[in-house]
Amino acid sequence: MGLISNGTTIFDNGSMASGFGGSLNFISKATASASASIEFTSGIDSTYKEYVFYFNNIHPATDSVVFEFQGNASGGSGYNETITSTTFQSYHNEAGDVADLGYSLSGDQAQGTSFQRINDSIGNGNDESLSGYLHLFNPSSTTFVKHFKGVSARYHAVNYTNQFFVAGYFNTTSAIDEIQFKMSSGNIDSGEILLFGIN
Repeated sequence: MGLISNGTTIFDNGSMASGFGGSLNFISKATASASASIEFTSGIDSTYKEYVFYFNNIHPATDSVVFEFQGNASGGSGYNETITSTTFQSYHNEAGDVADLGYSLSGDQAQGTSFQRINDSIGNGNDESLSGYLHLFNPSSTTFVKHFKGVSARYHAVNYTNQFFVAGYFNTTSAIDEIQFKMSSGNIDSGEILLFGIN
């Protein structure tokens, strides 16, 4: 099983993609360069019932910031959809004397309209970044709410490794067709986000 980089699929012969229940189909890629935000305003439609965003070495310009996202319902603007979510995380420091696993109260929302946390306190040192993925389920449905779940790993601003888990839903029966990613403060200095649809 090996990775390929022809821009159309991320997994060799669909072997790992089968774990998602289908094949991954490349839609688009956005590369940050001192970017205030990254927006996907096309490609999220009724073609697929599941979409996944992959984050590769997302590097903030500002130290100890939150990487976050929000959506727009079809025809909407402002990236302020109503979200209910839950988060937890595990972490371990380089010194080996602090480690924990627990619920992250500051990361959740209860019918909130803020940007949803994907991971927090990301360091901006030259070797510090975040990588991970976010799944969005059946965003074009006009019957059900729009579920999402994500996992990411980061280099914490004070030399921790951290794994962050988020899940929740956009509480709307309108289709979600736009997603924006940004930092809580400052630019996304570098990194890329790839969007795939899953058959």
